[in-house]
Order: sequence, then C-alpha cells, then structure tokens
Amino acid sequence: QLQAYGGGLVQAGDFLKLSCAASGRTFSSYNMGWFRQTPGKKREFVACISWSGGSTDYVDSMKGRITISRDNRKNMVYLRIINLKPEDTAVYYCTASDTYYGSRELYYQYWGQGTQVTVSS
Repeated sequence: QLQAYGGGLVQAGDFLKLSCAASGRTFSSYNMGWFRQTPGKKREFVACISWSGGSTDYVDSMKGRITISRDNRKNMVYLRIINLKPEDTAVYYCTASDTYYGSRELYYQYWGQGTQVTVSS
C-alpha cells in the first residue's frame, strides 16, 4: 500500500515536501514515481526514481524545481517542489512498479491515494 501526504494550501513561491509511505517488505526493490492530476485532465508524470535511488527522471516542465528521493530504510519516497506556481495545483499521487522505470502511467502497478496541493497566487 502507498499513502501520499504532505500537500496543502500554499502561496506561490513557497515549497513543499510531499511524502509517500509504502508498506511491504519489498519496497526497496520497487521503482517509484510521482504523478499529478487536475480536474478534467489526464494524470501527468512528474518524477521517478529507481529502486536503488541511483537514477531519477523528471518532467521537463518542472526540472530545476523538483527533487525526488527515497529512504529505503524507512520505506519512504519524497517529492520536494520549490518555487511553487498556481499551475502546480493538482492532486499528487505516488506509484510503484517492480519492473518498470519511467514516465508511462500504464506500467505502474500500485497507486496510493493522492494528496492535494493548492497554490494560491
């Protein structure tokens, strides 16, 4: 199971660190990702990190403002977003796959409930 949290209402220019808690003994073998979704739109890839943490990838539109990281000892994955913009307003989801690493939503097996991020201007 995956549980994302850490969202909230923030001002433009602020930063947030979203967290995702994973249950299960094999967490350290899973590649992890973050996606986001706004009403009426498809879920959008944000970032992913390999099982070891050695590889990361980010959506081009947010590069320079986001950092994905993980702590396998704590079964946690994080997404730090700086300089938040109103267009970052979305529900953010964490996801996991034991085989896939990348930006394709279709290939992720496990999804948590999202956490709402609202950025006011």
